[in-house]
Amino acid sequence: MKLKERVVEDMKAALRAKETARLSALRLLLAAIKQREVDERAELGDAEVVAVIDKMLKQRRESISQFQAAGRHDLVAAEEHEVQVLTGYLPARLSPAEIEATVTQAIAAVGAKSAQDMGKVMSTLKRELTGRADMAQVSVLVKSKLAG
Repeated sequence: MKLKERVVEDMKAALRAKETARLSALRLLLAAIKQREVDERAELGDAEVVAVIDKMLKQRRESISQFQAAGRHDLVAAEEHEVQVLTGYLPARLSPAEIEATVTQAIAAVGAKSAQDMGKVMSTLKRELTGRADMAQVSVLVKSKLAG
């Protein structure tokens, strides 16, 4: 079953079970998926759906930090629930050792020698690691490997 189909089925189940918070999060996800499909005029595959989820998670995490700074704990709880729901659709996360091995492989494959080659390395890694690793941490790791 495709990831998008799984989201639709889970949304129907949440509707039947009257899980309003989960239903709301799934509706937002489906709306984002459909918006991207309309923008690109093509049906999204699992990799693109994972990219949409990853983008939504990044937005939620930024919102959580802003809401915490403002003392809005009610909104923090709602955003954390959405993060929890969205995280369930991502592929299994890689361990730090696996991420480091993938980064080392990508640097060798691209033939990167300095920080100027970081864009090439990151574009290769983005295809492989989106949804499976925090790309901000991957970027820091690539910088440190290319600097050293």
